[in-house]
Amino acid sequence: MFANGGAGDGVVVPAITHPSSLACVRSLGRRGIETTLVSEEPSAEAFRSRYCDESVVVPSPSRDALGYKDALLDLARRSRVRTVLPVREKDVYLLAKYRDEFAEWVGTPWPDFETLRTVQDRIRLYDAAHEVGVATPETHLLTDCTDWSRPWILKGRYSVLPTDGEASALDGRAPETGGESHGLARPPTTRYLPAGERPDVTRAVNEMYHVPIVQAFLPATDEYGFFALYDEGEQVASFQHRQIRGVHYSGGASAYRESVEIPELERLGTRLLDHLDWHGAAMVEFLRDPETGEFSLMEINPRFWSSLPFTVQAGADFPYYAWLLATGATDRIDCDYEVGTAGHLLSGEASHLLSLLADDTALVERPSFARTAADVATSLVRHPRFDYLDATDPLPFATYAGRRLVGLADRLAGRDESGGSEAEAEPASSDQPQRSRLEVNEPEVER
Repeated sequence: MFANGGAGDGVVVPAITHPSSLACVRSLGRRGIETTLVSEEPSAEAFRSRYCDESVVVPSPSRDALGYKDALLDLARRSRVRTVLPVREKDVYLLAKYRDEFAEWVGTPWPDFETLRTVQDRIRLYDAAHEVGVATPETHLLTDCTDWSRPWILKGRYSVLPTDGEASALDGRAPETGGESHGLARPPTTRYLPAGERPDVTRAVNEMYHVPIVQAFLPATDEYGFFALYDEGEQVASFQHRQIRGVHYSGGASAYRESVEIPELERLGTRLLDHLDWHGAAMVEFLRDPETGEFSLMEINPRFWSSLPFTVQAGADFPYYAWLLATGATDRIDCDYEVGTAGHLLSGEASHLLSLLADDTALVERPSFARTAADVATSLVRHPRFDYLDATDPLPFATYAGRRLVGLADRLAGRDESGGSEAEAEPASSDQPQRSRLEVNEPEVER
């Protein structure tokens, strides 16, 4: 087996409309590892990468989860394929649930299903955090909350929901798929609840297909990510970044971020993942109170994150590290990233600016548009690192930019783009607020 890629070495990567897919194919393709990209969307921009050796159209996991799983498994059975890399919640859910089937053929750099269920269930996750002294915001099931005199955030308890009978095991009912096949769905995005506003419980449960949670609103907090790769409970690589701007002025997925190294962030992230006996990649998301310096856990993303290209650019090549883990060569992992570097998602920066013009999010003060625009322009000059844009591999960015411009024109003209492709409809991390109607046609990105 060739840890740096050799004849017969291959990897399968879902080609979703997020930069993480492109980061994987560029990282591994440049190392001579044969890349097979899969998507339900024939025009996925990662298919256009010079480092994509093969593109395969597969069923949508949102509509036909088992068909999607079987398609991945068929590819995993190929003699040259060494692993599959999960880049969204639906991927890791299916890979973990059917881990034994995949383990017969490829390396499995992802957690077991029971551990994953803990992470994709915020109630269970916060219980685990409390067991090891990691702080979390006050959180209740919506049906248990009685104090509406202060602000809350309403969000899904689960980060992914099956659309078959298994949903009942998660205390919910199956979302409608419009057909007989079963898929995977995600709850709607976050809703802010000002003090005194009491939501309609029945309506919220019906919209989210389960009993959601309410979480104490934390004002004036900074967002941080602790990223790690684990080998059966042992950390083999880690990285940290601070989010400077999200795709919305109130937060959301990362549009501009810088690499940092904070011992307390490392300590808390490591303590929690150690406690979970983690395996594979994970992003542990925290909010930090700027006055007290305390970190509060928000969620764990149990797969590669949307800002992965920046992580690689900063010197922490997690796709390659996952490859080494899957091929039994973790001793070759040498993670030494550069602190103080920064990078952008260009469409996210545009989305951030548009949210300042078009949105008025409850509980979050809207910054000055002129000052923010100046900050964006200055940072683009000082830190010209971009998630999609790469002069050596230009076609994915050209495809992506073309779609975003068309989407922006549709929004400005008031045209409904709800008939867009499934690949572009992957919902955001549920900590992302409601999006502006004038926002760039940026997919609701997972963190």
